[in-house]
Amino acid sequence: MTAASAKTHIPIYQQLYDSYRQSIITQELKPGTRINSIAEIQQRHSVSRETAKIVLKKLAENKLIVQKTGKGSFVADLGPRKKKWAVVVPFFSSFIENLLELIKTEAGNKNRDLEHYVDYNNPMEEMRLVGELINQRYEAVIVIPVSDEIRTAEFYRNLTYGGTVVTLLNHTMAGSHFTYVIQSYDLGVKRAVTYLKSKTDKNLLFVKNRVWAETNMVQELMERTFKNFTDGEKSGRKALISSHLVEIDNKYIEQNNIGGVFCCDDMDAVRIIGRLASNGIRIPGDISLISYGNTELASFFTPGITSIDCHFEQMVEKTIEIIFSNLHGQDNRFSQYVIQPELVVRET
Repeated sequence: MTAASAKTHIPIYQQLYDSYRQSIITQELKPGTRINSIAEIQQRHSVSRETAKIVLKKLAENKLIVQKTGKGSFVADLGPRKKKWAVVVPFFSSFIENLLELIKTEAGNKNRDLEHYVDYNNPMEEMRLVGELINQRYEAVIVIPVSDEIRTAEFYRNLTYGGTVVTLLNHTMAGSHFTYVIQSYDLGVKRAVTYLKSKTDKNLLFVKNRVWAETNMVQELMERTFKNFTDGEKSGRKALISSHLVEIDNKYIEQNNIGGVFCCDDMDAVRIIGRLASNGIRIPGDISLISYGNTELASFFTPGITSIDCHFEQMVEKTIEIIFSNLHGQDNRFSQYVIQPELVVRET
């Protein structure tokens, strides 16, 4: 059964209820806004009066709207907050797992429950989740944005928080209208390239992260910085880009005269080291390698992986500071911190 045919089996009142609910949750219809009357629903959607009444009844029963006699139906105001925090992430990776553990520890220290949600790198799902969590009156919502932030920027600009603290974490490329604690990815890449240049005169390879699909503004920035900082030298050194780990073997390395590799993630660095070792290429020895993240993988793996430390502890500390200063009455909706990453040199 196709999605279209499946939808035709959903009663029209349920389809309309879901549509209005979505508009309320994502704040297309903001708290206090008057919504369509029975007659207006009839006319707008070409449905019976009974269907329109059912839609409004279900919205009222689920406390999404308030019906006022003689005045109409209005989107319900947000109620008192719960002492619960949520984190919304686009996918799981070693560095996101690291961030979650740190946030969970800090939330526990503040006697807050923490839940996390995955939006699968879907902008519409991110907006739905954030709106739902605000509507459910979570005290704080921490969001690691989807990779294509242009599609969510307007949502955050126009969001009614209702006392919930919403802050973006780790990165944001879509503008300066938000509260965030991020890291300077371009500086991290520059420090990685500088180190690789000191180790080799050969070409440098940028390995894209295998879980970052479709448009990814952060990765585009990292790739652009890598190219700009590598190319254009008198030495003739080139920046090469690969998005397929399986193509990187001894033949690929030799044909492209590669002497240094930069990976966007510690997990991919482990895979690269293993693949090249199976092809007789030593790291360290034949090639220098740097990864981004400096998670436990980088320090526990043998050989120890030279990595860019994002200073997750500082990022989480600032995020908690923003949340609690806001809860104590300080208006810091546009507090913005940029954490400077640094290179941690190990064996690779």
